[in-house]
Amino acid sequence: MKARVGDRIIIQSRHLDEAPRDGEIIEVHGAAGDPPYLVRWSQDGHTALLFPGPDAQISGHTPEKAALHHGKAWHASLLLTEEDGHTVAEATLNTGSHVLHGRGEARRNPADQDVAEIGDELAAARALVELSNRLVETTAEDISAIEGHEVHLKA
Repeated sequence: MKARVGDRIIIQSRHLDEAPRDGEIIEVHGAAGDPPYLVRWSQDGHTALLFPGPDAQISGHTPEKAALHHGKAWHASLLLTEEDGHTVAEATLNTGSHVLHGRGEARRNPADQDVAEIGDELAAARALVELSNRLVETTAEDISAIEGHEVHLKA
């Protein structure tokens, strides 16, 4: 098995109810493309040193695809605060050219059981929905500026 940095590796599942794992080879430690490979897994972003078995496939890319391949890192953060059954989530996305914010709140009904995780989840979801809507609005504004007329996009 031979691979290059940037190739995809797919590990077939050994169980019917499990999806295959895939990742990007970010380092090749063997000579001439031989294993082991340092792989960044798509599912969770973790990296691991891999000695692939017979259930692995390498998906290389042609020079044309390699020329089109590029990556960007956008940074998102979510700050949660809670006080007396009231949770506030502040979501921030930094794209490098824009910094967008979303805010969400959740209030516990005094008759409900106090489960902080539920308030966190709901406030975070609402903040992320607002942040998502702001990103769609920003995209529409960018397209409008290029095309010279107002554009409306659906989330």
